[in-house]
Amino acid sequence: MNFELTDVQREIQRMTREFAARELTPNARRWDEHHEFPTQAVKQLAELGLMGVAVPESEGGAGLDNVCYAVAMEEISRGCASTGVIMSVNNSLYCDPVMKFGNEEQKREFLAPFARGEKLGCFGLTEPEAGSDAAAQKTTAVRKGDEYVINGSKNWITNGPKADAIVLFAMTDKARGNKGISAFLVPTNTPGFIRGEPDKKMGISAAHSCSMYFEDMRIPAKNLLGKEGDGFKIAMGTLDGGRIGIAAQALGIARAAFEEAVRYSGERQSFGKPIREHQAIQFMIADMATEIEAGRLLLWQAALLKDKGVRHSMESAMAKLYCSEMASRVANKALQVHGGMGYSKEMDVERHVRDARITEIYEGTSEIQRIVISANVLKG
Repeated sequence: MNFELTDVQREIQRMTREFAARELTPNARRWDEHHEFPTQAVKQLAELGLMGVAVPESEGGAGLDNVCYAVAMEEISRGCASTGVIMSVNNSLYCDPVMKFGNEEQKREFLAPFARGEKLGCFGLTEPEAGSDAAAQKTTAVRKGDEYVINGSKNWITNGPKADAIVLFAMTDKARGNKGISAFLVPTNTPGFIRGEPDKKMGISAAHSCSMYFEDMRIPAKNLLGKEGDGFKIAMGTLDGGRIGIAAQALGIARAAFEEAVRYSGERQSFGKPIREHQAIQFMIADMATEIEAGRLLLWQAALLKDKGVRHSMESAMAKLYCSEMASRVANKALQVHGGMGYSKEMDVERHVRDARITEIYEGTSEIQRIVISANVLKG
């Protein structure tokens, strides 16, 4: 397997790295502190073709591959983890399933404007009593003539407060269990669609999320994505790709924390010399550098397999599991290198610790990733 980036992939890396340094890093702390959605930055991502990276140009996207997407996500998240997950949700959780399962009419309405970044999408699977157990859906969709009537709720919906449409999962046949779940494309201005207030969270504070409620919400039957009963399959396949995005986000957070620790270790003095000359600090830096490189290789492997069109559930789960837990380890070590200053809001490293933690939870907890990996290993 060749891990050498192509010319196009290197150009995407260069472009996104420069954009992040210029537009994201200088603003990320303020956005976090004020819980401010990075509206202008998201608009600029669209102008750069980053809101539909792997969507074909004919369908509104940039027509690039998933390695380009992973590389771009790392760099954007290095600058601002909140901006990174906004981009990830639109690419991985919204555009990807519409691209794979939508018909031509659905793609014109629900894919092209989102891949171009003219509109923003979100993904509605999680419910108050259906997190890791995604099959325990209680939101229902009942067919009545040429419409479905939807009742229920979703929570922790990233991009929810700003989204123009949602890929929404609901039970169409409770008796069939997870085979009775269906997926729908729903504009967020549909009557009966109610958004809650933005969630108050520990980290990624500029990436707004919220609960959503559906009260006798009627949508045209033509908004069914795929066939009735395809919802669970669509959700699980979508999450396989989404985990590549979150692994890349975690990798970007880790890199940001690591690079700040390296820089600070050359500025801070103790016992008459820069702290980087103390073996204790050198060992932490060595561990951080090694873990980041290992995570990147797992991430690129998963992205390459997705580009080949082969099953990548285990590899995506491995990348997401390792990169998310690695990001927390690296961010905590980076804070330790900063000493007392690392605990201060004056430094970005405390934000990286907070931002890293969620990557071990959303789009499948670490425990769910271990279930996916072990199931693939043990089936032989």
